[in-house]
Amino acid sequence: MTMITTLDHGPIRELRLSRPPANALNPELIAALGEAVTGAPAEGARALVLSSALGMFSAGLDVPSLIRLDRAAIRDTWEALYRLMYSLAASPVPVVAAIPGHSPAGGAVLALYCDYRVMADGPFKIGLNEVQVGIPLPVAILRALVRLVGPHPAERLAVSGQLITAEEAFRIGFVDELAPADQVVPRALEWCRGVLALPPKAMAHTRQCARADLVRIVEEGLAIELNAVVDVWFSEETQQALHALVERLAAKKKG
Repeated sequence: MTMITTLDHGPIRELRLSRPPANALNPELIAALGEAVTGAPAEGARALVLSSALGMFSAGLDVPSLIRLDRAAIRDTWEALYRLMYSLAASPVPVVAAIPGHSPAGGAVLALYCDYRVMADGPFKIGLNEVQVGIPLPVAILRALVRLVGPHPAERLAVSGQLITAEEAFRIGFVDELAPADQVVPRALEWCRGVLALPPKAMAHTRQCARADLVRIVEEGLAIELNAVVDVWFSEETQQALHALVERLAAKKKG
């Protein structure tokens, strides 16, 4: 099953998440996206757009499938997610998140590490709701959030696990632009074209310097916190919360 649909718009490559119904991040999708992000520049792409079908960018980690994995497999999954975050942060070409719908948890994480975020202007929400489902927010993700929106808004959002509206996300700088849902990808492409029209060496060097701190955030996360994240995943409190979430999702599906 193809989980990433590749669409080339001249020098801009669109990577469309294609794992219905919610583009939940399982090990296979994380690996496929990581390979697509790292491979695109070598294939001639000068900018990337991460997108999805209308309504849902990504629902985040696929907890119902991950809850069955053993410790080694969970560590591999988290390490692959961190390496995907690194690939986005350190990408040699600009990356835009085109968010045409909801983007909770892992969906918001992907957006954090992109250069620019265009979100649908409508009844959609985005945020890092990990605490609400029993997962302490990993430090690398928290630091990326602080970098984007500032310390106080980041603390408020992270500690409460609050999901916020697209309008609020734009107001605090969580996303950079709002557009009608069917115009999110065109606006992302337009932003890419504007960046690519700049003197390329000057743009690339300045961009690399400006994002160096974001790259260090993920490098330090990979080096320091993976084992702690896995320990928390298997803690009693988190396991109880994750199993309760799976039960709620199952009941919702039946209803």
